[in-house]
Amino acid sequence: MRHFNLVILMVVILSLVIWGIVSLDTTAKTVKLERAIIDQKILNFNLGSAPATLDPQLNKDLYGGSLINNMFEGLFRRVDHQIVPAIAKNYTLSADQLTYTFYLKPSNWSDGTPVTAHDFEYAWKRAIDPSLVSEYAYQLFFIEGAEDYYRDKTTKENVGINALDDYTLEVKLMAPTPYFIDLLTSFTYMPCKEDVVQDSNDGSWMTQPETAISNGPFKLRNYTTGDQIVLEKNQEYWDAENVHLDLINVYMINDSTTAMTAFESTELDIIDSVPIAEIPKLMTEAAEFYVEPSLATAYYLFNVSVKPLDDIRVRQALSIAVNRRQLVDTVTKAGEIPAVGITPPGLEDAMGDDFHQVAGNYLIDTERAEVERAKALLAEAGFDGGKGFPELEILYNTSETNELLAAAIQEMWQKTLNIKVKLVNQEFAVFQSSKRLKNFQIARGSWFGDFADPLAMLEIFTSNTPINTTGWKNEGFDLLIEKAKTATGQARYELLYKAQEILMTELPIMPLYYYSDVFMVSKKIIGFEKTAMGLWYFGKTDIIKLEN
Repeated sequence: MRHFNLVILMVVILSLVIWGIVSLDTTAKTVKLERAIIDQKILNFNLGSAPATLDPQLNKDLYGGSLINNMFEGLFRRVDHQIVPAIAKNYTLSADQLTYTFYLKPSNWSDGTPVTAHDFEYAWKRAIDPSLVSEYAYQLFFIEGAEDYYRDKTTKENVGINALDDYTLEVKLMAPTPYFIDLLTSFTYMPCKEDVVQDSNDGSWMTQPETAISNGPFKLRNYTTGDQIVLEKNQEYWDAENVHLDLINVYMINDSTTAMTAFESTELDIIDSVPIAEIPKLMTEAAEFYVEPSLATAYYLFNVSVKPLDDIRVRQALSIAVNRRQLVDTVTKAGEIPAVGITPPGLEDAMGDDFHQVAGNYLIDTERAEVERAKALLAEAGFDGGKGFPELEILYNTSETNELLAAAIQEMWQKTLNIKVKLVNQEFAVFQSSKRLKNFQIARGSWFGDFADPLAMLEIFTSNTPINTTGWKNEGFDLLIEKAKTATGQARYELLYKAQEILMTELPIMPLYYYSDVFMVSKKIIGFEKTAMGLWYFGKTDIIKLEN
């Protein structure tokens, strides 16, 4: 009986070690047991902040987006900076470029049931279901009937998304959309399983491992709100034999110094931000340090529905009183480019010209603050010398960069325009809620384009897009964006040039800089991917042993 009990005890202990629940004493038997956990490939990754949701159709941020990108698989995905087929085996496009027919490869959900075209139809129509109120629903408005369904003008049966059989999906577009395949890599277009979602509008189904059924290289093992998320290899993934990682421990440390300390002590393998003061040294000395270009812009949002920010002269004064060169040289320090518009460099028009360069600087001097012109504009608005100007509040989500940036702009405005500025920080989920409810005066903003086209950066400021929380509405801007969705050739880009000109004249936003993405990855980590859209992917990642 004693021998039997010992065997049971050893089985229990081995199970606990494999699941990472307990550690064992250093005995001969312990060393043998610990080898089971050592042989596992475990990535310790700091995401930087807690995601608001892991629901593909409800998510709107990069934190949730990166995890969704690893837990789900769409028709296509980005790998090695290329768009490659994922669940799609192949597709055809009609002569009028309006009808795509996708043929799916056999694949399974993490519960072992087949992924079908019906799952894609359900998920995409769910994204535009008016009862869900998805802030990313607009990404599907290129599809026939999608916007009408979202606005309760038609039924979902009239939307151009139809599963012809289990492995054939037909999609009809409103107009030729050359970047549609690009769009299909985004998290909003991921499939989901209707019987586990069960019309859940709060995303709670993705917080419990038993209901978080996914079809990507990883699935949910554990979800501890605001603390840690654990992903494990999905053995049902169609390409599981080429997935090397067994576990991903995801942390939400938003203090970059704390994260850096953990990285240096090898407790973390990847950190998504670094202490700003360390960047110059890291750029020249650290092989683990990466600086990557991004299709992204940092800016401040003005709530134009509150005084005095409803006055265009005030917004212009605040914008040109900021020394953008000083911000990137002394605050962010990672080679960012001072911003004059919402569209970053690297996007070409139909003539092959860089959209950013052709658009121009909209009278913004990127190298210095235009103090005298700013003072004159403020005086025209009735605040000569800053007299009578109410205290402004800058709202930002917790991070070292955001705090230093807000403090620098606070000092610039107080020193040059003689106005008082209060800084308020909130945790990310609360911050997102404050912006959505327009409970702010000035708020930190940033946008990573979801596809490589100026439209990806501009359309979020249309009056009917939930992403636009500035309160700004302009019918001319809206009309130009709508026309650009159906126009072709250089005529299409001319519409987008005009749209950005309106945006940068009325200034519901204040562009600050174009991102350079900085992060650190241990030398033992290979095959990782971070897209220009800011999403991590670990489906090809491996951990190697380094020579001493």
